[in-house]
Amino acid sequence: MNFFKLLRSQCAGIRFPAGVLLVPLLAGASFGQPIDLLIKGGHVIDPGNRIDAIMDVAVTAGKITQVAAGIPVSDAKKVVDAKGLYVAPGFIDMHVHVFNGTSPDAYIANGHTSVAPDGFTFRAGVTTVVDAGSSGWRNFKLFKAQTIDRSQTRVLAFLNIVGAGMASRYEEQDLSDMNPVMVANMIRRLYPNLIVGIKSAHYWGDYSQVQRAVEAGKLADVPVMVDFGEHRPPLSIEKLFREYLRPGDIFTHTYAHGPNDRETVVDEHGKVKPFVLEMQKKGLVFDVGHGGGAFAWRQAIPSVKQGFLANVISTDLHTDSMNGGMKGLDNVISKFLNMGVSLADAILRVTWNPAQVIRRPDLGSLTVGNEADITVFNVRTGDFGFMDTRRLRMKGDKKLEAELTIRAGKVVWDLNGISVPGWESEMQGK
Repeated sequence: MNFFKLLRSQCAGIRFPAGVLLVPLLAGASFGQPIDLLIKGGHVIDPGNRIDAIMDVAVTAGKITQVAAGIPVSDAKKVVDAKGLYVAPGFIDMHVHVFNGTSPDAYIANGHTSVAPDGFTFRAGVTTVVDAGSSGWRNFKLFKAQTIDRSQTRVLAFLNIVGAGMASRYEEQDLSDMNPVMVANMIRRLYPNLIVGIKSAHYWGDYSQVQRAVEAGKLADVPVMVDFGEHRPPLSIEKLFREYLRPGDIFTHTYAHGPNDRETVVDEHGKVKPFVLEMQKKGLVFDVGHGGGAFAWRQAIPSVKQGFLANVISTDLHTDSMNGGMKGLDNVISKFLNMGVSLADAILRVTWNPAQVIRRPDLGSLTVGNEADITVFNVRTGDFGFMDTRRLRMKGDKKLEAELTIRAGKVVWDLNGISVPGWESEMQGK
């Protein structure tokens, strides 16, 4: 006897009030529910659920409905054969600039240096990006209407402490436009589901900009991301970490090497500074933020060898970085694989870790009920070369390549057509 027959037999003779239906009591049940898309036989790496094994992933109505071994293909409308491939939650790139626009004098905010996200996310396996302070409270609504609301990519944001955002380096020095109350109000009262933190960046002065960003962070109860450079002589990052930033706040451009204006995490003898490891253990978050000028082998390789690995791997995507050494999140992940980081540790840093940092536990995992953001990828072996932002090369033999990207249950990138039938099927149907 199946479940529904059993239920009818148990309820026989019971008189329910008028208008009460039995079906709503079963909402969310998957008895006999057809699967829209079944990803079959891939190696699932889902750090949030501690899965690292060959499994199938089922998607129905845009949601993850099952992650298990041996899901019958007869239950699925469409099957993707992922044998020999890896399957992970959709990658999260926690540091990008996607406030693309046409303001002729703008740098990042509504400017040409920012990029339209959909053209550069899915092909790298990315389904969620976090814009890192391109907009401030004065122009966030334009950014929302122009980019966030029009993108298939899920776009979240750190709001710049500067009201005008990253219009140019000059606007970013204006302390009178750094209003913690207005920043916090925009987050708490208007867009708590879109704005996940606050950004401090490119300030030439003392610690004042960071202080105002942290004040706003306290008012809005969100983390602060700090791009701490461009000081001559360099300001102390130990003082920044100990006196200004809180556990959960984010230090980006971790592996930058700009000794004339930015203190580095690795000293001149190639040793990671002890306070860096100490502060990471106390909860300070370190973000790669590769960018066009903020990732150097001479910082990254000694750090990884000595056990200092950034909590989050991200790109700092914009036109200058994507056409230089950075290229895309897939390329940045590959760099860490070739520095000796395990695949599971690397995937953790583009899925579950960033989801925790931005306090979005609904993202970054293949938990049943979550929106079906999925990345299917290959790790190729061969003879490859990888560049840092100082135009120096590191050889490697591993390269991550996104095969299939699924956003909210929809295939949005398919490198080799593994989700579609062969062309011969069209002829056979005639």
